[in-house]
Amino acid sequence: MRTLKSLPIGISDYVRAQSEYYYVDKTMLIKEFLDKKPLVSLFTRPRRFGKTLNMDMLRVFFEKKAEDTSKFFTDKDIWKCGEEYRSYQGQYPVIFLSLKDVEGLSFSEAKRKCIQLIKREAERFYGLKNSERLLDIDKKNYCRLLDMTVQEEDSDIVSSSIKMLSALLYKHYGKKTVILIDEYDVPLDKAFQHGYYKEMVHFIRGLLGEALKTNDSLSFAVLTGCLRVSKESIFTGLNNFKILSITDTRFDEQFGFTDTEVRKLLLDYHLEDRFEEVKEWYDGYRFGNADVYCPWDVINFVDRAKDDKEAKPEAYWINTSGNDLVKRFIDKANKTTKNEIERLINGEAIEKELRLDLTYEEVDQSIENLWSVLFTTGYLTQSGRNEDGAYRLIIPN
Repeated sequence: MRTLKSLPIGISDYVRAQSEYYYVDKTMLIKEFLDKKPLVSLFTRPRRFGKTLNMDMLRVFFEKKAEDTSKFFTDKDIWKCGEEYRSYQGQYPVIFLSLKDVEGLSFSEAKRKCIQLIKREAERFYGLKNSERLLDIDKKNYCRLLDMTVQEEDSDIVSSSIKMLSALLYKHYGKKTVILIDEYDVPLDKAFQHGYYKEMVHFIRGLLGEALKTNDSLSFAVLTGCLRVSKESIFTGLNNFKILSITDTRFDEQFGFTDTEVRKLLLDYHLEDRFEEVKEWYDGYRFGNADVYCPWDVINFVDRAKDDKEAKPEAYWINTSGNDLVKRFIDKANKTTKNEIERLINGEAIEKELRLDLTYEEVDQSIENLWSVLFTTGYLTQSGRNEDGAYRLIIPN
């Protein structure tokens, strides 16, 4: 009997996940992406649905490295799609930034964390200091990136830092840069909670605006987040910008697990007789036209049940998904809203028109925005729409 791999609980490193742990193959995300080739894509999904792991997968696939990284894909679905797709593997310089830890009680603290993050990413390309393809002025600019601070005199270099790094990489590699930004909305969420939202919007708009909107060194960019912050607040004037939310049919099976994937996972761990139970508990989300399972719940359940055949399903996701924005709304709920929440708890559906492109300032203006926030953050899902276009909202499982 072959030894079963451990379950990848909390693993967002693609190389480790697919080599050391049980990996549910999501590499067809690459094919679907290459078929559509948007300049900038924004994927919005709830927490714990595999966004960061998928983003690291994109990094490993596209990034040009000294060593051959194709070995991490030769047994995956993307490799079976042929040379048309394989030819993209390992061909691009890639900038990968996760903004999940860009927070603080003050704007200066959060900005400092963001600068440190960009500096660490710039340090990954330390060979630029000695590149024969860069001019002396280019090397000087690279050193400026490494020396950035929160001081006012560095404000211009900070706002243009991602764009500058992508330009230096383009010159060095002779190939336009891929930019991956994970959890782009976390700094905005934290800023809203701690009272420096306007400063953070201005900062993020400058940082991402330069990198994504007027960047001749950009091949393509992918962003992820939980909330779709309105395009007008952050991405003003950005053309060829594709927003791929949980209502979009494109990429609808690439985040979360499908029926087929869960059946195989349970079979591999000799838990196939628990399928109906797992489906009842965790197959509660609808992204586009796909019914999907919460991967965090499924993986945690299998990890426990493989050693304890009597283990019962639990709501693992809800215990890890703290959302202060949701708590603010619940505290403000009026009698009507509380009655609607009770109906949901009793298994009923409520019909609501949703706004999927709120700014954080708008979110707090009306209790009706509660439903949009609960929907996009995964506390609610949809079971269809009525003839007027309103969503029928239900609690997942």
